[in-house]
Amino acid sequence: MPWSRQVHAIACPIEGLLLLEINIHKDDRGSFSECYRAESFREIGLPSQFAQDNHSRSLPGVLRGLHYQTDPAQGKLVQVIRGRIWDVAVDLRPTSSTFGQYYGVELTDKNGLQFWIPAGFAHGFVVLGDEPADVYYKVTAPYNPSTEGGIRYDDQQLAIRWPLQDVKISSRDQGLPSFEQYRKNTPQWR
Repeated sequence: MPWSRQVHAIACPIEGLLLLEINIHKDDRGSFSECYRAESFREIGLPSQFAQDNHSRSLPGVLRGLHYQTDPAQGKLVQVIRGRIWDVAVDLRPTSSTFGQYYGVELTDKNGLQFWIPAGFAHGFVVLGDEPADVYYKVTAPYNPSTEGGIRYDDQQLAIRWPLQDVKISSRDQGLPSFEQYRKNTPQWR
């Protein structure tokens, strides 16, 4: 059987963000999906090489974020391999017409969606439902703790409509600066 396109890209309202629909092949044994193929990613203009893969397991109601890294800046390809999350990207590109705006999408282990978040965005998610969620993501640059940063998830200027009000967040994330503080001290993105 000849190779067929395994991924379909859908543009989001904020330039650069993409939802990727992955073909899920199901039968009476279960399912199979090809989550990444360099050739497919090159065809749709996405990076075809990644520097690091990360796996996060979070309990129901856990909110992680909003995090970013500036040097080297990281693009992220996010997918859920178990459970459900509401995933959010905030545009932090100072020259962007959508600077400070966010986009959110539900990712599940069943809907066949991946979320491409290019460099220049903050990222966060909250676990939905009653089961833990396993989030697997590829990044375009290795982790550099000296240039990581974040913005409070409940910042009033960003006005993100999280689907859960009662969330569990780390003490580190509770202490993140506001978007206004970020704007006053905008880091250099590289």
